[in-house]
Amino acid sequence: MTGYAWVLEVRPGYEEEYKRRHDEIWPEMLTALRVAGIRNYSIFRHGLTLFGYFETDDLEATKARLARDPDNARWGEWMGPIMRIEIDPATEFPYLLPKQFHMD
Repeated sequence: MTGYAWVLEVRPGYEEEYKRRHDEIWPEMLTALRVAGIRNYSIFRHGLTLFGYFETDDLEATKARLARDPDNARWGEWMGPIMRIEIDPATEFPYLLPKQFHMD
């Protein structure tokens, strides 16, 4: 199992709305993430900066599954207006952060 991280931003003034939407995350979105192979997924916020961490056995399969999942597409459309998301054009997925250090 490999861990991956990303950084995104909440648009100014939407911090509480972002939190509320995740407190009430749709059950079908959680299912989509699990079916795509995502485990141990957490999102942290510092100011407007969001830091996400998740684990999956096969990142390419996970990205492909999410790309064709209608609930993931609907979630993205719903969250898009309150977030600033940078997509890596090479992967069509948010930029993933290179690991700098790990301690067991």
